[in-house]
Amino acid sequence: MITALLALQVLLLAAGCGQSERSEPASRIKIGISVYDQYDTFISSMMDSFNRLVEEEKSGGKQITLEFYDAAGSQKQQDMQAREMIEDGCRAICINLVDRTAPTTIIDLARKNNVAVVFFNRELVEEDLLQFDKLYYVGADAFQSGILQGEIAAAACAGRDNPADRNGDGSIQYVVLEGEAGHQDAIVRTETSVDTLIKSGVQLDKVGYAIANWNRAQAQTKMSQLIDQYGDRIELVLANNDDMALGAIDAYRARSIDLQDRPLIFGIDGTAVGLEAIRSHEMAGTVYNDKDGQAKAMLELALRLAQQEPIDDLDMIDGKYIRLPYTGITAKNADEFE
Repeated sequence: MITALLALQVLLLAAGCGQSERSEPASRIKIGISVYDQYDTFISSMMDSFNRLVEEEKSGGKQITLEFYDAAGSQKQQDMQAREMIEDGCRAICINLVDRTAPTTIIDLARKNNVAVVFFNRELVEEDLLQFDKLYYVGADAFQSGILQGEIAAAACAGRDNPADRNGDGSIQYVVLEGEAGHQDAIVRTETSVDTLIKSGVQLDKVGYAIANWNRAQAQTKMSQLIDQYGDRIELVLANNDDMALGAIDAYRARSIDLQDRPLIFGIDGTAVGLEAIRSHEMAGTVYNDKDGQAKAMLELALRLAQQEPIDDLDMIDGKYIRLPYTGITAKNADEFE
């Protein structure tokens, strides 16, 4: 997926960069995209879907030029990319914010140049989205993802004689791998997952916690440290995304710990590698984040905005938000997802 995304970046920049609005045919639609990190597994998969949909639109006769940028974790870099996209004549830009609390520069640029912005995946605060009437958000509901993760984890942990409670003390000792310090989605996913487990009647005992920044390698390192500290006391791992859940799995693999001696591990996103881990029973469950649905909604919205077409008939919340539902996944239904 990363290779495909890198290829997409090269092709799109070759097609779109350096051209001014004056050089574009009137019928051509020019859209810019900046992602917070092209190596994020979910974002990479979503951009693959987006590109496929663009190719379908082009084969149907639409003349679309894309500019693609990777902010590589720098909000300052992303601000400059937004300026460049607007100066290059993009009629709508799609932004996967590096820092969800710092969209001001991009919003000011959009307002000054009367360019629509579709923020996606990393949700900015509501007050910022209301600063300009051409700002929108496409994503999902973080509360729902946490609730569903909690529900499938609770189902796996139900009862005193369950396989999760290996020490038989009637309580599940758990650790959390959180995505990003202070990030709304990370906080919400953690809190709602734990709250749902408790409301489902599962007795919990938190023994560890680590920030792993949505990253598999960081999660492996942090999980190794937690294993050093707590050993086989850990019975449940709640990770804010699949990459971190896979990092936890990597930590147990590296120690050659047998599958039956590992804790139950849960992720969120339903990535291809996450689904494969469920099928192999290394991950107990995940929550499917509809990358294809979000890519389709983002493209349709961006195309209409770029062409100044009505958007009233789109399935929007408060005229600003498009949210796609999550779905809980375990080994029982993993084959239904790609």
